[in-house]
Amino acid sequence: MKTATELIAKYDIPAPRYTSYPTVPYWSENPNTNQWLDKIRGRLSGENSSLSLYLHIPFCESLCSFCGCNTSITKNHSVEEPYLEALLAEFENYRTEVPDLSRRELRELHLGGGTPTYLSESHLKFLMESILRNLNVSSRPEFSLEVDPRRTRDTQLGILRDFGFRRISLGVQDFDPEVQRLINRTQPYEMTERITDVSRSLGYDSVNFDLIYGLPKQTIDGMKRTVEKTLKLRPDRIAFYSYAHVPWIKAAQRLFTEEDLPSGAVKRELYEISRRMFLEAGYVEIGMDHFALPSDSLSEAAKSGTLHRNFMGYTTKTTDMLLGLGVSAISDSWDCFHQNEKIVKKYQRQISENRFATFRGHKLNDEDLIQRALILELSTTGKVRVPDEILEDVRLYLSSMEVDTLIRWEGNLLSLTETGWPFLRNACTGLDLRLRRKSPESRVFSKSI
Repeated sequence: MKTATELIAKYDIPAPRYTSYPTVPYWSENPNTNQWLDKIRGRLSGENSSLSLYLHIPFCESLCSFCGCNTSITKNHSVEEPYLEALLAEFENYRTEVPDLSRRELRELHLGGGTPTYLSESHLKFLMESILRNLNVSSRPEFSLEVDPRRTRDTQLGILRDFGFRRISLGVQDFDPEVQRLINRTQPYEMTERITDVSRSLGYDSVNFDLIYGLPKQTIDGMKRTVEKTLKLRPDRIAFYSYAHVPWIKAAQRLFTEEDLPSGAVKRELYEISRRMFLEAGYVEIGMDHFALPSDSLSEAAKSGTLHRNFMGYTTKTTDMLLGLGVSAISDSWDCFHQNEKIVKKYQRQISENRFATFRGHKLNDEDLIQRALILELSTTGKVRVPDEILEDVRLYLSSMEVDTLIRWEGNLLSLTETGWPFLRNACTGLDLRLRRKSPESRVFSKSI
């Protein structure tokens, strides 16, 4: 029987994170704006349909060299007002074109970025007042935000708390000073500790830390210290991501060389040791890349079978429509994806001239819808019943994982074993017909481990 290290080495291949299916590199049937609006109208036509909102704030004051997000780097805060005007104009355009938008229950709202707390207190208040005005907000909504502890003030967190925000995600990455220097993110432990404590004192009941393994100059001992410091603060959730080195896409990653990165074997050990420490500390492994305390709603959703996954990652609520607002934001009506223009000035100009900023998207065909449902079920529950017409093909594709006891079959029921959870992304590729028919023509996915 192979050791955990040997298994990780064997299955450490490029694989999607499956926040959508088809994954973005395989989008092909682009909707125009009118087709997209029709999709929203159809999705929200039912009286009991529900809504999630994602608001993208792209601005950061400094560039983190590891970052793969869509960001705009500037210390000139005069950019705030015109950007918010465009985002709110976009939302009003949607409300005009889709009257049901204001009537349907808003269950989720997420502020992402960039750095949402780049915005001033007055602009955060203005944004939330404008967005929530005349919306049908759920009696138990989940409002969440991402923050950079270096750029976050207590007063900002207090304002958002008053609007119903209770879940907060802190960008941490690593506590080692040398790693922080190389990724241009100097953030002392005490700073993260303070924002964690302030958040909890204000009533945020779910605190998440984002950590990354595979960063330049990370070592086994250094990673252990980062995990130990993380466990000392006991965040409710931990997102533990593999660093994706894609300098051909993100030029900032050229600030360090591949020689600075842990070797494949070391990177795999960074993951294996950290995962073991999380589990021994009482965290529950949730799907891909996530861990949560048993008391957290994410663990409860996984246990009850109500866990969901979309462009916001794992969520505890399922809604009919995810509407993304702002530059590069992605929306999802289940049968169609839609992404906004990715450059801030172009986005603002398109909103002012054309009312919407359609950049690209994908209209799912019948096969896409079937495979999407299968991958979603596998990625949230760890098991799925594979249709007879593709069963033989999927079993053959995943035969190596079966031999290595990472998965098991009971008839057409595919299940991950306890050992197999770290290889969930690999198992999902067996159901990804688009990826399997056409191998990526360029390096578009990060390694699975």
